[in-house]
Amino acid sequence: MDVSMTLWVLTILGLGALIAADFFIGRKPHDVSVKEAGVWTVVWIVLAALFGIGLLVFGTSQASGEFFAGFITEKSLSVDNLFVFILIMAKFSVPSHLQQRVLLFGVLIALVLRAVFIAAGAAVIANFSWVFYIFGAFLIYTAWKLIQEARSGDEEEEFEENRLLKSVEKKFGVADRYHGTKLFVAKNGKKIMTPLMVVMLAIGTTDVLFAMDSIPAIFGLTQDPYIVFTANAFALMGLRQLYFLIGGLLKKLVHLSYGLSVILGFIGVKLVLHALHENGVNVPEISIPVSLGVICGVLVITTITSLVAARKQTADQDRHKDSIGA
Repeated sequence: MDVSMTLWVLTILGLGALIAADFFIGRKPHDVSVKEAGVWTVVWIVLAALFGIGLLVFGTSQASGEFFAGFITEKSLSVDNLFVFILIMAKFSVPSHLQQRVLLFGVLIALVLRAVFIAAGAAVIANFSWVFYIFGAFLIYTAWKLIQEARSGDEEEEFEENRLLKSVEKKFGVADRYHGTKLFVAKNGKKIMTPLMVVMLAIGTTDVLFAMDSIPAIFGLTQDPYIVFTANAFALMGLRQLYFLIGGLLKKLVHLSYGLSVILGFIGVKLVLHALHENGVNVPEISIPVSLGVICGVLVITTITSLVAARKQTADQDRHKDSIGA
């Protein structure tokens, strides 16, 4: 899709306005209720849907289809990220009324860093078509790794800080307690970070690691930087509300890793086929409607089987308790 600089500027300004409105609404620290999280989750999804419809009306059906496929893929991958966000919150003992502030700024940091990744990825793809082979192989490897982790049954119980975060903490120093919404406080005439600032950086920089598979995945669905960026933006901006809405339900999505592995593997194969086609090899290419159908189908099946398995597990636990009580 041919996107002018004017449209880029207007889009960034529009997204900035939405982020500002989100910040204004949630500026006062408070415990987010399920109702509030549910309402705003629906709002963000509706906004994303309207944007996709706008691409259909004012752009092309292909652009709209690529956006929806990319948005759904990024959204499903971001749900998996919430597991780690919960670990981060627990690691830093974030007070419940400050968690929404942490997620707001953490996601904003992630969005800026992802924009850099997207720009770099678009530049590489534009000049080196063989990179599709690398992206495809990486996604297939990631899919296999997800399956191995899911089958092992090992769960990460503690969040480990990355090197970047540790170096920042060492340079600036960290206060021993939270100071409301303050990011820096003065100690012995020197400004040091509060734990709130540290956990925001943890959320933002950790998300960049997740971008290592999500960015190649969406480039497997579209090579349009505008669609890649907007799909990522809409998927990330609703992540804060989604955290509070389904945080307690995440443990029930026991088959999510299998579903994501199928999606990543499928897109990896799609990328390899696209690369072969670009090099003149007569191979079939997977269309966007087919991609969208596969992604949605896998997510629906994964959700249903997860809920059935979780319900069966709960029933088995209840029967076990009853037998012990008897």
